[in-house]
Amino acid sequence: MLLAVPAETRPGERRVAMVPDIAERLISSGWQVALESGAGAAAAFPDEAYRAVGVSLAADRRTLLAGAEVVLTVNSLDETAADLVAEGATTLSFLQPTQAAASLGILAAKRATVLSFDFVPRISRAQSMDALSSQATVSGYRAGLLGAERLAKFFPMFMTAAGTVPPAKVLVMGVGVAGLQAIATARRLGAVVRAYDVRAAAKEEAESLGATFVDLGISAEGAGGYARELAPDELARQHEALAEVVAASDVVITTASVPGRRAPLLVTTEMVRAMAPGSVVIDLAADNGGNCEATQAGEEVVVGGTTVVGVANPPSAMATHASLLYARNAANLLGLLARDGRIAPDWEDEILAGCCVLRSGEAVLEAAAEVLGVPHRPIAPAQPIEPDGEGS
Repeated sequence: MLLAVPAETRPGERRVAMVPDIAERLISSGWQVALESGAGAAAAFPDEAYRAVGVSLAADRRTLLAGAEVVLTVNSLDETAADLVAEGATTLSFLQPTQAAASLGILAAKRATVLSFDFVPRISRAQSMDALSSQATVSGYRAGLLGAERLAKFFPMFMTAAGTVPPAKVLVMGVGVAGLQAIATARRLGAVVRAYDVRAAAKEEAESLGATFVDLGISAEGAGGYARELAPDELARQHEALAEVVAASDVVITTASVPGRRAPLLVTTEMVRAMAPGSVVIDLAADNGGNCEATQAGEEVVVGGTTVVGVANPPSAMATHASLLYARNAANLLGLLARDGRIAPDWEDEILAGCCVLRSGEAVLEAAAEVLGVPHRPIAPAQPIEPDGEGS
């Protein structure tokens, strides 16, 4: 079983999909692992470290992908790489069909099987494969550090001979994995933290980390533990209630998202202008449109004296541990693909069925079928076994 790991092609991406320690574990379980030379350098994993554990190195992508049964990346393959994938191969990455339509079309024509971490089911058995959560942990930690770095004040309270300096007031909006890590990081740094989420279940989680939960009386529980999109009247009431909370904060960290849709707008430009000069907004949803109206992905803008940081690809900034966590997730999911030394996925497994975008070129995910303009062919659930009349 040949697993190929190309270098990432997204501008500014420093992560690598496989690290030496996890590659060694895969090799011991029967995989052959090949890496594009230099793919791990930006994450502090040199070629020598891979070679030492038995990974073969390819000088170019064409050589790497020729004959590979499984191709593992962090971001979706670009069109050039997709064109080099072998007929019938399997690819595994983060892939949003609407953002990778051209590559998806090429892979469909090659009858490839495409799996995406974006759609791994939120069930207990899949937690070790949940790369969305592992990378969100990195993002939330990074957001807390960025807030402390950009704010021209101390985060903790200081008692000095010159008098007492009060702690910074941090508001975290969106109490998912990234939000919880942002809360924990800001609290470790000594800030007073408040948290807001439209999911009622988030209150207990936020409070368990020492944050004060902001209850605006608006609930939007969605499927699978996610928030649903707010109706226009709910959104108007939310903005009105949030204005005062945002204005009273030194740092606002936004992490809210709705699966398959643009990030919800939580902080208007008017709210930003009402914040005190020197305040900071850290927007972790910048890559998906932003939670703040003033956000520009990958840039810092100043609005009325407040700095708005549109954090693009936050896990890439902490590439070493982000890559390690991703590789662990990938190895666990790869374990479901292999049986008896060959690629033999069990499509009755709800994890594989849930994260499958294309199976042998056919669109099993509705969003992929819409993007490609082809029939939607979902993976049928397992059929119950009919009794044979003898009680067996």
